[in-house]
Amino acid sequence: MKKQTVITGLIVILSLMDISHVLAYTVTYKDKLGRVVTVDAPVKRAVILITYDLIPALDIWDDVAGINRWAYSHDDLFKATMPDAEKTIPSVGTGDNVNIEAILALKPDLIITWTYRPEIMRFMEQKGLKVIGVYPEGIEELYEVMRLHGRLFNREKRTEFVINKMEEIFRLIRQRVATIPEEKRKRCLWLGGKPTTVACGIGVTNDIFKMIGCINPAGDIQERNRDVSLERIITWSPDVIFIWGNAGYPIETVTKGSQWASVKAMRENRVYRASEWSTWSPRLAPIALWMAMKTYPEYFKDVDFDGVVDRFYRNVFGVSYGEIDKIAQ
Repeated sequence: MKKQTVITGLIVILSLMDISHVLAYTVTYKDKLGRVVTVDAPVKRAVILITYDLIPALDIWDDVAGINRWAYSHDDLFKATMPDAEKTIPSVGTGDNVNIEAILALKPDLIITWTYRPEIMRFMEQKGLKVIGVYPEGIEELYEVMRLHGRLFNREKRTEFVINKMEEIFRLIRQRVATIPEEKRKRCLWLGGKPTTVACGIGVTNDIFKMIGCINPAGDIQERNRDVSLERIITWSPDVIFIWGNAGYPIETVTKGSQWASVKAMRENRVYRASEWSTWSPRLAPIALWMAMKTYPEYFKDVDFDGVVDRFYRNVFGVSYGEIDKIAQ
């Protein structure tokens, strides 16, 4: 009987070893800086300094060893999906101000960050850390980054499910705006960190403008963002203005600024401040719907925005829309 037990135990151990062997794989990725990085996967101890909305979306909580402190201080989704996360996942600074000692203490398998400060990426690599840099500059690049996370954390099916839910909203938008005549297309401008910093022809925002049938007056500038003169904005005189949700100035800077009075969006009271949600997130889909409905309300009269977004949140994040900070209506 004892011999049989030992043999059974060995079979179980060998089976587990075999499963482990099958699950182990490598992921090779050419990141935004052109660096080819090879990672042993599935990753079990990641430090995520960007794209942290993918943690609840892909349910990879157990695979995250450290996180950007902004996730705790600025991300309503984080608070809703895992209120006690701060007790188990330490913060390690921000993408442009990392606490290297805290990161080293975590002994991570991988750090995922953005390429805004490449010198910080190099510094982490000099410390022996493996780093992937991302900077999605369009919807397809965002999908690519999401699929990278799917491969790294063995969540590929879940990633495709999330992308499909985003596409459901994007299809709704495309169907509604497809019938808008060219002569009725609105000119939309996105203001960034300063009232005169505009989103240009490269980036997720410009992709959204194209999707919702907007003409971006700054779209011919082949940059992500550019600071332009107020006179230039006045010349453009956009029909609709959106202000980045994390901009460090109130909406009244624009809506009550006498210098802006001649801009059409001002005259028609069509200046909107976006939510603080990240656009490098599945939440890009509800943001796009919100922008489309603000731009062309007559084409979305029968769309229940809260209902659509609530279903999206429940499917993708497992929480209701009512549990997070809503987009201003």
